[in-house]
Amino acid sequence: MKKILILGANSDIAKECANIWKLRNEQLFLVGRNEDNLKKIAIDLKIENKFILQADLSEITNHEEIFNKAISAMNGLDFVLISYGVLSEQKKCETDVQLALKDININSLSVISFLTIMANFFEKQRSGKIAVITSVAGDRGRSSNYLYGCSKAMISTFLSGLRQRLFKYNIKVIDIKPGLVSTKMTKNFKKNILWSDPKIIGKKIVKIIDQGKEVTYLPSFWFYLMFLIKIIPLKIFKRLKF
Repeated sequence: MKKILILGANSDIAKECANIWKLRNEQLFLVGRNEDNLKKIAIDLKIENKFILQADLSEITNHEEIFNKAISAMNGLDFVLISYGVLSEQKKCETDVQLALKDININSLSVISFLTIMANFFEKQRSGKIAVITSVAGDRGRSSNYLYGCSKAMISTFLSGLRQRLFKYNIKVIDIKPGLVSTKMTKNFKKNILWSDPKIIGKKIVKIIDQGKEVTYLPSFWFYLMFLIKIIPLKIFKRLKF
């Protein structure tokens, strides 16, 4: 039985992962901001209250306490899934410095805080897996979402260095890069053929973590799409509108 910590357990993708892991009889510890949603998920999955924790994950000063509570409740830890973030409107972030910095704190700095804490734990343990849901948006800044993209790029770069650091300790550091996914966070976006169902993405994430695949685009066609976007010459790219 694996002992799994999910940070951002209220997200649609994380809920699907939790469903699958619970069916396998894995031990779960769920952390999320919305207490009502968290309790509903716990009831649906038949998870005891001692294995859920309401917390604002942007409050970095509480991270050590959150992490230690999870380890104490489960009497150990095998791997972590980080699945939280925000996606504020790009135009608002361009004119509101505080909103832009708030998003970066949630999407980047708070995640780096948790990654540092858990990396030190797993290094001492000499085993473990760390999986983070980032985004294809981090591969190249685009005018439509560069604030969100830069925050995800920061995490992917941090994970790259962390992976190299922890390799000798048999610790997997997994960067999961979804494309467009129909979730609560993207409910106001127009949908097209490129959008994916969170249930499908959740199932694929569980498989990726099982395999220990360290960098993955979901669905896989996003690897090729982002490859094309990344090789567009700068003098052309800066003139595009997307």
